[in-house]
Amino acid sequence: MHTSFRSLTGAARPLALAALSIAVVGALAAPTSADASAFQLKENSAKGLGRAFAGSATAGGDASVVVNNPAAMSELKGTYLQADVTAINFSAKFDGSAHDVLDRPISGGNGGDAGTTLPVPALFFATQVSDRVHIGAGFSVPFGFQTEYDKDWVGRYHGIKSKFQSLDATLSASFDVSDNFSLGASFIAQKTSAELTSAINFNAVGGSIINGIDGKLAAGAAQAAAGIAQIQAAIAAGQIPAATGAAMIQQILQQAQQGAADAAAAKAGVAALTPPGVDGYARIKGDDWGYGWQLGGYWKLTPNDKLALNYRSKISHRLEGTGNFVTTPGYDLLLANPAFANAGLPPFSHTTGTADFTTPAVASASYWHQAEKFGFGVDVAWTKWDVFKNLTVDYGNAQPQTSEAYNWRNTIYASIGGDWYLNDRLTLRGGIAVDSSPTHLSTRSPRVPDSTRQMATIGIGYKASEHFEINASYAHIFVNNAHVDITNSTGDTLTGNFDDYGNLLGLSAVYKF
Repeated sequence: MHTSFRSLTGAARPLALAALSIAVVGALAAPTSADASAFQLKENSAKGLGRAFAGSATAGGDASVVVNNPAAMSELKGTYLQADVTAINFSAKFDGSAHDVLDRPISGGNGGDAGTTLPVPALFFATQVSDRVHIGAGFSVPFGFQTEYDKDWVGRYHGIKSKFQSLDATLSASFDVSDNFSLGASFIAQKTSAELTSAINFNAVGGSIINGIDGKLAAGAAQAAAGIAQIQAAIAAGQIPAATGAAMIQQILQQAQQGAADAAAAKAGVAALTPPGVDGYARIKGDDWGYGWQLGGYWKLTPNDKLALNYRSKISHRLEGTGNFVTTPGYDLLLANPAFANAGLPPFSHTTGTADFTTPAVASASYWHQAEKFGFGVDVAWTKWDVFKNLTVDYGNAQPQTSEAYNWRNTIYASIGGDWYLNDRLTLRGGIAVDSSPTHLSTRSPRVPDSTRQMATIGIGYKASEHFEINASYAHIFVNNAHVDITNSTGDTLTGNFDDYGNLLGLSAVYKF
């Protein structure tokens, strides 16, 4: 084993790291898919993945602490350059049905597999600038998710494509307060982008127009009845001649009959122009830069035991972008009809839009015990997902805002795992974790069909020299059934279950100068 990987000796080692770094930089432009609950991502370390991220800030020798807990950089002696890529294969398959506001079944299939396989990259640099001070920089993807269904699936009015992604650039520093305690802080610049698409149920839109016509007709009938009652009272009081009153009543009745006929014709025209199954299409896209911070503490409890605590702030965004819509020929005729000029019909025209969105605060604790032939650790993280209550888009034109309720709950991630040192070069890893879901039945959406997850991981590390190390890890994610029973703004209800799972493969290269 000591004579293996000879091709990585000499200059080839930094070249191999450079090649992986280039792959990471390329992957930073790619969309990501979540393995942690909702669209939170922990995949910034292949070494950490091997032990289910137990000891993520305390196991040592991992430059990802630049973004996970800056105080733990005190353990990185020298200068580190680390590149990680994790391929995430996530599957989400729906089984169920949908019906509209009139309880008519909505046509379409189950949407296929809404999951995908995409990379999650990370790149870190950390260096010791004095006996007590370390600085570092990192590029990572702490949040990301993508689902995409067939365009004609039964839940198309709830969502077709959903893509969320946050890219972080982090600058960190740590200071050794004493030989056993250090503090660290980070500045985070985050770019968050979102893209949402869905079908538009123009039959339901037409139904709301018809309901508006019925409402106006009912109001007109009530007004006519009140007018007739007033005339009859005036006749009884001798205020107007009976013949004159009768003529006035007849005129009101004729106007009411004509109004009813006009309303019936208008309703028939709207129904004909917005038949069932004729859909439009909406695509909303936006992005924004936001800024945050984190603080960490790192303790050497004993020569073999370490504890780290970290708090990462929430980051608020106002996403700015565009709303693009594809209408139907029938709806275009309604918009062009002078009779509906003042009806307040949604224009569904291309426009600008804004939406407020916040990535959550995270508090975490990491423990590690080191022995001669093995090490084991525990991690616990609390994510404040209750900041995500809804996603509301305000448009730049007269179009009414669109809003989707989420009302997520805070979550806990807990893991235990360890390393087994076969020799001074080869390390085996393993771990298990559980991650609660912020979603719940009342608002769970097919955009993020999430439920509580369990993860089992294995990994291997090879130290080719004192300067160069490579790691590989695999994880499988088991997801509880995600039940869905949700109704959208046009009265379309989606009911059923999602069968989800995930597979992760992480690779990393670390070079120590």
